[in-house]
Amino acid sequence: MLNARFALGTLLTAFLLALILVPAGTGCNQAKHDSAPAKLRVATTTSLYDSGLWEYLEPLFEARYGIDLEVLYAGTGIALRYGEKGDVDAIVTHDPDREALFISQGYGLERVPFACSRFLVVGPADDPARIKGQTPEAAFARIAAIGSVLFISRGDESGTHIKEKEIWQRAGFDYEEVRRSRWYIEAGRGMGPTLLLAAEKRGYALTDKATFVTYGNKLGLVPLVDQGDILLNTYSILLVDPKRYPWVNYEASKRLAEFLVTEEVQATLREFGALHYGEPLFLPYCDCARGLLR
Repeated sequence: MLNARFALGTLLTAFLLALILVPAGTGCNQAKHDSAPAKLRVATTTSLYDSGLWEYLEPLFEARYGIDLEVLYAGTGIALRYGEKGDVDAIVTHDPDREALFISQGYGLERVPFACSRFLVVGPADDPARIKGQTPEAAFARIAAIGSVLFISRGDESGTHIKEKEIWQRAGFDYEEVRRSRWYIEAGRGMGPTLLLAAEKRGYALTDKATFVTYGNKLGLVPLVDQGDILLNTYSILLVDPKRYPWVNYEASKRLAEFLVTEEVQATLREFGALHYGEPLFLPYCDCARGLLR
């Protein structure tokens, strides 16, 4: 009987010591979690992804900061909705008006422009609507007036689609009437498939320059309108507000915003794509601000 009590007491003592020496939340699994790199989820517009820019920048960022960068690509409208739901830590888009609204409505804490390019109006090489060299507004008005040539729209609330609607408005048109026209086709897809459809239909389209240079100019389409302040295309990173969504990785988002405006990345933008395509696909935002975009 005494031996049984002694054995029971020994077991109870060992159990209590185990509780004392192994605090809650520690152990092999916890140690492994602590050593894992932080994760940063970013929703980005398709043009930055399709151009290969993120593929180039991602390993540089991860090596410098030890942060696992996960890039989700979507149109600007979808990327903004990800941010509005707190599903990502940051978004990279190209629609300044909606970005300002995103900040003012309390979804984002900071907007940092870092790159720029141009939108282009492209179409068949023989240019049946004769829009080459016109302003964007005059080109759109001529396409509408002719009524026998097609205009292919992304129709997906992306940054490019929003810019297209802005041009129609500046040209004096009601967009809802435009989209009901027989010569107007909404692709409802990304920029690449929209350009493919424009080529198949021998129609016109508004595109970002990077996607066109890497994709669209292989389809027989040519840039016809490329001048005008309205065609400026600015890319910015927006940091989701951690006060609204406490689970977002705001510190990692700040590191990415700082990284994108470093001299290293800005110098990369001046050269990115030039070797393969004969011209850079983007420029640093500071060059746009100084009026160097051509």
